[in-house]
Amino acid sequence: MLDGFDITAMAVVATAVSTELQLTPDKLGWIFSFALAGMMCGAMFLAPVSDIVGRRKVIIFSIVLVGVSIILTASATTLTEFVILRFISGLGAGAMLASQAALASEYSSKKFRALSVAVVTSGYPMGAMMTSVIAGYILPDYGWRGMFWFGGVLTLSMVGVAWLLLPESLKYLFERRPEGALDKINDILRKLKKSTLNEMPEVVAEQEVQRTGFFGGMWQLLDERNFRTTVTLWTAFLLCFSTLYFLMSWIPKLMEDSGFDAATGRNAFFLFNLGGVIGIYLMGWMSTKWKLTNLICYLSVASAAGMIIFAMVPSNLNLLLSLTLIIGILQQGGFTGLYGAAAKAYPTRIRSTGIGMAIGLGRIGAVFGPLVAGYLIANGFSMSDNYIFFAIPMAIGGIIAYRLHID
Repeated sequence: MLDGFDITAMAVVATAVSTELQLTPDKLGWIFSFALAGMMCGAMFLAPVSDIVGRRKVIIFSIVLVGVSIILTASATTLTEFVILRFISGLGAGAMLASQAALASEYSSKKFRALSVAVVTSGYPMGAMMTSVIAGYILPDYGWRGMFWFGGVLTLSMVGVAWLLLPESLKYLFERRPEGALDKINDILRKLKKSTLNEMPEVVAEQEVQRTGFFGGMWQLLDERNFRTTVTLWTAFLLCFSTLYFLMSWIPKLMEDSGFDAATGRNAFFLFNLGGVIGIYLMGWMSTKWKLTNLICYLSVASAAGMIIFAMVPSNLNLLLSLTLIIGILQQGGFTGLYGAAAKAYPTRIRSTGIGMAIGLGRIGAVFGPLVAGYLIANGFSMSDNYIFFAIPMAIGGIIAYRLHID
């Protein structure tokens, strides 16, 4: 939730920041995109480290990275400072999302794995949803800087909570066998009210574990067993990310540019993310009953159709807000299914690497989506034009995901 708040706070303060720093829409697009570029690099290069040193360490480090950089963002006065600090915040958020998805999948049964990942990742749109609510209280008295102070301090407060309560992955401890692994395993087993072990059992051949280092894990993603799955996942993530983060970044500003007030823009952003939370839980529930990649396809294509309808209907506020909620349900529900698909597609020894690389390379779309939208808006393209333009990659991404055939 804190990740969602910290990363999407920029969407609701965009007008205030652009006014103070005298930024045109294309420059504002750079700020959005650098945060997402950081998330891409965090997922690609920091998250895979958790396959080597453990999920817990990477998650706690990521919390510190996000918290400190968000607090520093409150003092930013130039475009350069903004893009650097947003990149660092994204770095931590990207690593955390991938590592949390891996950890959740490893503490769940196969049947409920996609649901477990969905429950954890639903925190992101929950936080984004709270951004619009909290902004209504903070912005009038403390301005946009107050939003970053609030998010940063709250994020750093979670370091102690995570340190005390977050367990390491049992599968990681069994397979990697770091120093003191048996004691750590038994501590976790006691908390789960399970019998403890006297010695480490054999789980994976030792040579298989040793071969999977940082680069070894990446290489395995592209070997003959995983190549087709990996490339398909990367492509689906890239296309769907471009549409999702276009909306996550620009909804409030586009609503304001279309003649509505700032409060209406925040309401639209709230409804989109409320829909996201509903969609994620809906996807999680449906994934226990129907084939996962079929669901991803149907929801993604339906969300693209919803965006086209949004672009074509009259500018009636109630109708537009209702459609925004529906698009959020369909789009984020379908998109989150990709996290579950990635978690199911790879074995434990390369799971964080697999999820991280899929999310990371997919975020190339997240980087370019808001950036392209910024240039389109600067060149006179309306909100409706942008919605139609970005409906296309969402539909194609869902159709590509269908080919994964993951239950």
